[in-house]
Amino acid sequence: MRGKAEERLARCDRCAQRRVRPRQAPPSGGLYSVRIGAPGIGYANSFSVAFISKRCTGGIGADAPPSDAPLPIPRARAPGKRFDDAPRLRELSPMSAIDRFPALGAWRDAGEFVTVRGRRIYCRRDGAGPRLLLIHGFPTSSLDWAPIWPMLTSRFEVLTFDLLGLGFSAKPRGHRYRVSEQADLAEAVAHHYGWNAAFVLAHDYGDTVAQELLARSDQNPAHAALRVLRLCLLNGGLFPETHRARLIQRLLASPLGPGLVGLMSRRSFARSLNALFSPARPLGETAIDEYWALLQHEQGLHAVPSLLGYMAERRRERSRWVGALQTTETPLRLICGALDPVSGLHMSQRYRQLVPRADVVLLDDVGHFPQLEDPDSVFAAAAAFFIGDDERTGG
Repeated sequence: MRGKAEERLARCDRCAQRRVRPRQAPPSGGLYSVRIGAPGIGYANSFSVAFISKRCTGGIGADAPPSDAPLPIPRARAPGKRFDDAPRLRELSPMSAIDRFPALGAWRDAGEFVTVRGRRIYCRRDGAGPRLLLIHGFPTSSLDWAPIWPMLTSRFEVLTFDLLGLGFSAKPRGHRYRVSEQADLAEAVAHHYGWNAAFVLAHDYGDTVAQELLARSDQNPAHAALRVLRLCLLNGGLFPETHRARLIQRLLASPLGPGLVGLMSRRSFARSLNALFSPARPLGETAIDEYWALLQHEQGLHAVPSLLGYMAERRRERSRWVGALQTTETPLRLICGALDPVSGLHMSQRYRQLVPRADVVLLDDVGHFPQLEDPDSVFAAAAAFFIGDDERTGG
């Protein structure tokens, strides 16, 4: 009996030693890039198991911790506290989702981040020649210009940036995004690189920003912060009466938007985005993944309802922005994908009705994203317009 009692005491002693074992923090120098089913360390509790990959633990090799090193121990839950309220091991680091896509990482690394008007803004500049500013649309980013970038930079000094709330640029939470603010940003970015005049090529939401820049440029050409020398517009809501917003856009722009945006998924995003493309030129799955990652980057979904306020602004500022197209002496050209259900053939017809000396290049088998769907045709039409070797180009 005495022997059994001593054995029980020894077991209790060992248990006590395990209970007071010092906790170890996760190894430093790694990211919590977690993948369920990835090789690595498993943390288990009564609700779930999360795996920290070898990128966090140091992997197998010279930098790996010794095999007898104690494993990190997760923080215990307080009584009544849900597991999801604890620090989330499964959350990716801010850049890890981007780094999964080589094209996104390459585009980001080819540019730079500058502080403009107190905000961190992603910019990219390349090439030599006449200065050309590119302004992208919603809900995408400057990555829209990637297919046409090598062609443009072979003829122009090209500058582009991510609008506030989109792409790699800052996405301030609770911010009221305004077209005038985005135009201020475009001017400030241009000034950062020493530009005070440029050709402008714009698309979608960027069209509206460009219309505001045009209005400012025409008001006081001698003292404009950024003189628009020539303006080439791709598909966009130039006229509020012809802008056929999708149902999801109208819902997200409504008071329901902040609640609905959390329900967005990659699947619904893909369906909405591909509906804008020509059936013969759909967006590939990898490209959809890239745009979805960019939209989510730095919790960017929360900015979507406020950004969509541009639709109401277009109605309020119609006389200013449509008026700028009608009264300007600046040469204009519209390159329009006819199959765009939002701002396609019907918009180009309205453009011909309202804009004097309307210069329109219609791409019959292209949808809302001409620069993605048919970059060669867009480059040919835009370069001819800017450089002036096209007989339709105005003076």
